[in-house]
Amino acid sequence: MTALTRIVSRSVVLAQTNIDTDQIIPARFLSTTEREGLGRHAFNDWRRRPDGSPDPGFAFNRPESAGRSILLAGRNFGCGSSREHAPWALRDLGLRAIVSSQIADIFRSNALKNGLLPVVLPEAAVQALMQRPDDELEIDVATRELRTPGNDVYRFPLDAFARTCLLEGVDELGYLLSRRSEIELYEERFHAR
Repeated sequence: MTALTRIVSRSVVLAQTNIDTDQIIPARFLSTTEREGLGRHAFNDWRRRPDGSPDPGFAFNRPESAGRSILLAGRNFGCGSSREHAPWALRDLGLRAIVSSQIADIFRSNALKNGLLPVVLPEAAVQALMQRPDDELEIDVATRELRTPGNDVYRFPLDAFARTCLLEGVDELGYLLSRRSEIELYEERFHAR
């Protein structure tokens, strides 16, 4: 996992509420444990018409959305079943942060473990940001702040351990392994007593 310290990007807007994990990555694409390539299936049933062709009206199919790494989403994003494939697909799609007024707890946990930053802001703030998707937003993980070009600053919650893992570019196991010498020293002292 790569360190995540700062994200600077314009945003993609999906204003729908209650976007569940089956909409993020439909169940028929869950037969793999490979993370790469899942982005092409993200929001598959919304991105494609019944004949399989891309729907040009869908947010991620619009040319101006290319390269954007922040998703502004409606309330209750990531609800539904727990599936790590959802943050994998969003990361592979190029996203680094999801901004919403409510993000499901299980999705939030899975996202953080996979280097995808869930940013929860008040509903009014999210609605205001959705009106200006072409504004270049800056998200600072260290300070837990989202900043707009108009100098609005929104603080967001992020627990200390998750913040440390994102800043160091490690998951929970990587964090433990990076402290291996400290753990071994503790074990030696414990057994010596």
